[in-house]
Amino acid sequence: MEKEASQNNRLIHCITNPISMNQCANAILALGAKPIMAEHPDEVMEITSTASSLLLNLGNITDSRISSMRLALKEASATGIPVTLDAVGAACSSLRKTLVRLFLSSGKFACIKGNYSEILALYDDTYRSEGVDAKEGIEDELIRRAVLELSKTHNCIVAATGKVDLIASNGEIKEVTGGSAQLSQVTGTGCMLGAIIATYLAEENSFQSAVDACSFFKKCGEKAATDKGPGTFMVNLMDAIGGSYEA
Repeated sequence: MEKEASQNNRLIHCITNPISMNQCANAILALGAKPIMAEHPDEVMEITSTASSLLLNLGNITDSRISSMRLALKEASATGIPVTLDAVGAACSSLRKTLVRLFLSSGKFACIKGNYSEILALYDDTYRSEGVDAKEGIEDELIRRAVLELSKTHNCIVAATGKVDLIASNGEIKEVTGGSAQLSQVTGTGCMLGAIIATYLAEENSFQSAVDACSFFKKCGEKAATDKGPGTFMVNLMDAIGGSYEA
């Protein structure tokens, strides 16, 4: 069953990029959970041990952040905390793709999330793109095959986000339609979705939770749509996540 803003008050640990950190934290708060963005290597294992969910976002890579992600992943895997991996930029950087491979081989993930290009890059090692946005014109059958195969290989949910989100698990694939073109016209909305998925998985670690999270975010995008510009859209989007904005 699709949920509106949750009141679970659970702690969501996000090791994410500074570009969208504030937006991710506020999205989690709007859902009724508690965000923490700890990323110092000396504290991340302790912080992760108290969390209900962990998000690893590759949007801005530093040596310290890489070290922290590895330590947090180790703790989450040992204690059964659901981990969401947002493979930001995996299609445009060999470093990021290598990190994803390393993480996938050393820990357990509940969900791998990325745009079409990022998911294809994890499926096909020869695939390349420019920047962190998805290429236009990716064939539907190709991305479907990619999410299904990656989900099977890594035994987790895989979410490929775009105009139509494709979410796969255990040989099953679901489509989520809707949203607004303005979601791609402001920075950090993809990262916000990663945080929302992590929050939903904290309440129930299931395929349906990931589908519900994607559906919820697209509906929020529809409610937030405006002709006033990207600043107004972002304010509307945050209000929609918190359930206080009427289109």
